[in-house]
Amino acid sequence: MDLTLWQYQFRIIMLGDSTVGKSSLLKRYTEDLFLETINQTVGVDFYVHFLEVEPGVRVKLQFWDTAGQERFRSVTRSYYRNSVGGLLVFDLTNRASFEHIRDWHAEVCERVQPQKVVFVLVGHKSDMDIDGDRAVSQEEAERLAGQLGMPYTEASAKTGHNVREAFEMVTRRVYQGLLSEEVQLQEGWDGIKCAAPQALLERRASMAQASSTKKEKKCCA
Repeated sequence: MDLTLWQYQFRIIMLGDSTVGKSSLLKRYTEDLFLETINQTVGVDFYVHFLEVEPGVRVKLQFWDTAGQERFRSVTRSYYRNSVGGLLVFDLTNRASFEHIRDWHAEVCERVQPQKVVFVLVGHKSDMDIDGDRAVSQEEAERLAGQLGMPYTEASAKTGHNVREAFEMVTRRVYQGLLSEEVQLQEGWDGIKCAAPQALLERRASMAQASSTKKEKKCCA
């Protein structure tokens, strides 16, 4: 794959309390690397990865890894508006990090208007569940995700479990939102960049035609 070629660029922001493992998830996804100890993020770190969301359609993913500490919040807030996707991460063994998810979500939503951020909720450190250290049940995490209008998954940077799936989930949700026009391109907004706007219009038209044909067949059945 020629990584210099991409049709879309999505900016994805990592959100959650300090020490929940946002950087570890990113390192596992972008470098397939896990470190037992990792320096805490100071301000914002930057990662890049490429994903083919469908045959011939490559997306360049720009990840903004934000610090969870309150003292860096004024810095990280400046990155919210130019993000189209977000992973809201909490530590399955840290109840407080789960209880703060609503605050993180509300803070981002407040600052991105009129744009929309596509979220996925991630319960991290699922490998700790075997030791009985879980502080948040899957049921209550799924309930919160449903209330906030997003899917939920559990992952472990240590074992690699569901890491790729979590990042691909948010990427594909953004892409589908773009095709369905729930997510819009806007001049001066860097959440999404499109290298071939005409191809996007043609893809949308093709989807609309397919949907119309399907409805006609259903009516005639």
